[in-house]
Amino acid sequence: MHEDRLEPLLRDTFRHAAFRPGQEDVCRAVARGEDVLLVMPTGAGKSLCYQLPGLARGGTTLVVSPLLALIEDQVQKLQALGIAAERIHSGRDRLESRAVCRRYLDGELSFLFIAPERLAVPGFPEMLAKRPLALVAVDEAHCISQWGHDFRPEYRMLGARLPALRPAPVLALTATATPEVQDDIAAQLGIPHSSRHIRGFRRHNLAIEVVSTLPARRAEAIARLLAPAERRPAIVYATSRKQAEQLATFLADRGVSAAAYHAGMRKDLRERTQTSFASGELDVVVATVAFGMGIDKADVRTVAHAALPATIEGYYQEIGRAGRDGAAARAVMFYSYGDVRTHEFLLGKSYPEPAVLADVMRALERGPLHRDDLQAASKVEDEETFERALDQLWVHKGIELGDGGLVLPTQSPWAKSYGAIRASRFAQLGAMMKYAESPGCRMLGFLQHFGDRSDGGAACGVCDACDDGRCVARSFRDPSADETALAARIAAELEAGARSAGQIAKLLEPIPRATVTHVLEAMARSGAVSARPASFDKGSERITYTLYSLPGGVYDAAPLRMQLEGSALGAPKKRGRDKRARQAAEMPDVPSHLYGELRAWRKKTAEGRRMPAFRVLTDRALVAIAMSSPRTIYALQECEGVGARTAEKYGDEILEIVSAAS
Repeated sequence: MHEDRLEPLLRDTFRHAAFRPGQEDVCRAVARGEDVLLVMPTGAGKSLCYQLPGLARGGTTLVVSPLLALIEDQVQKLQALGIAAERIHSGRDRLESRAVCRRYLDGELSFLFIAPERLAVPGFPEMLAKRPLALVAVDEAHCISQWGHDFRPEYRMLGARLPALRPAPVLALTATATPEVQDDIAAQLGIPHSSRHIRGFRRHNLAIEVVSTLPARRAEAIARLLAPAERRPAIVYATSRKQAEQLATFLADRGVSAAAYHAGMRKDLRERTQTSFASGELDVVVATVAFGMGIDKADVRTVAHAALPATIEGYYQEIGRAGRDGAAARAVMFYSYGDVRTHEFLLGKSYPEPAVLADVMRALERGPLHRDDLQAASKVEDEETFERALDQLWVHKGIELGDGGLVLPTQSPWAKSYGAIRASRFAQLGAMMKYAESPGCRMLGFLQHFGDRSDGGAACGVCDACDDGRCVARSFRDPSADETALAARIAAELEAGARSAGQIAKLLEPIPRATVTHVLEAMARSGAVSARPASFDKGSERITYTLYSLPGGVYDAAPLRMQLEGSALGAPKKRGRDKRARQAAEMPDVPSHLYGELRAWRKKTAEGRRMPAFRVLTDRALVAIAMSSPRTIYALQECEGVGARTAEKYGDEILEIVSAAS
């Protein structure tokens, strides 16, 4: 009976002439009362898959979503259609939320949107259970899985709360979920027998480019990318709030209508930016990747990333905001190997070493302690690290949090699950870097990662790997004589067998790894070398990388096409005493005076601290600093081999040397 109402509602209420591909089967299954897991790309029409059957079933549909901006957007659109929809989340005051609860209990709402943390408010789940629901929709369902790219602990309670809201069917929706995450979503929500609808991940209208670019050059590159009006509206993803504001200002100064958008802004400023972008008054929004924009804007022509994303899942979801209208759109990512170090530092803060968590648990062996006393007893001096350790122990059920800041140990094992999750986070980062460095079709890379077996497997024909002539941000040129010579040296090293870029770079020191990878990519694009994924286990961590080899064991000096942003090398010299310094000095891209000053400073610093020189900074890091001449701590941290801790410890001294040598 409910199914019979779908098409009239689709036509008369939602004003659509027909279903989009993949929608009808899902809507019919949900209308029949089945539990469903839906994996559908961003912009393909997931929202209709709960809105339409929810109305068809009658009563109230409960929608759980972690993105407040998206909640506001969906409620506004439903209300504009004359549908009774409301929301409860942290952005609304208590009086407003109470009024919504009364309307819900009186049966006046067709849709109630809530943030997941509301389920932790005493009495709120019980209030929801007072009325039978038509449907429970769990949006961004990958957030419930610890194996997903955006796990949120507050989603943990969903599985425990859902039984009280039955017999309403459950619809779990997400744009990005690997087969492993799909299984975990179904298990966590208690819907193991749900029907699964996995729509293809291929986007026919999206051309993807991945550009290896030093951090100092990215702002100008993004400005050039977005200068033509036909490449706007656009979304630019930045790595931090500060970078978002700086990039927005940089673009505005060059005549592009741009504004920043991040969680640190006042609510009214965020809303003003969102409204201006949606209406077309604003051309470009520069947003942090950590804050979901929730803007359903169909005509976004370009999505740019100012740095390497942390996961393939997150990257796919973000670029999915381009070209929802079906017209040609483009996604451009600017990255360098140094981005990996930044992510590793951030991951290390979010997921401390297991030994840190073990120290906290040992301090609890004699019984519960207050947070402050526990930090002192555990000897974890850094407060942020201590708080992260507590968070992870709570997530993995090693502790319970009592009243008044009391921390209670449990008997549940935590170490194995934490170690596995921590390793998976670093593996996701490795997979993202491997994707960036891959010479193959970008769209096929997505299909392989997500395990989409329904796709035919044809190359997209429009990405930078399929047709470099269509690129707008990544320019190519013929190789220099030095790069051709380097390609021959790389081939010679591969005659002994397959090697990774890191292994080859070590054999060819002091040539920077980025340069070796740059030439390797060109060789792979031309077919001169083959590239295949590989991995190994390091403790509990799975390390992924790319192995390069010679097809048939023979080097065919096929014509190479080099990315224009790459640097030509100086002619290789014979090895001898202090060979690294002399070779670096003779490479035209490395300022010899600055490189020498940095080496002298490193030697003096190492002697003063009674440690080997490489423990201060590696030769590769010195070359990277000399080549990019950073003027800020942020820019220094982006140099290959320079992490946040190194920048904090030595940053002022290094920047002073760079400034004096300029």
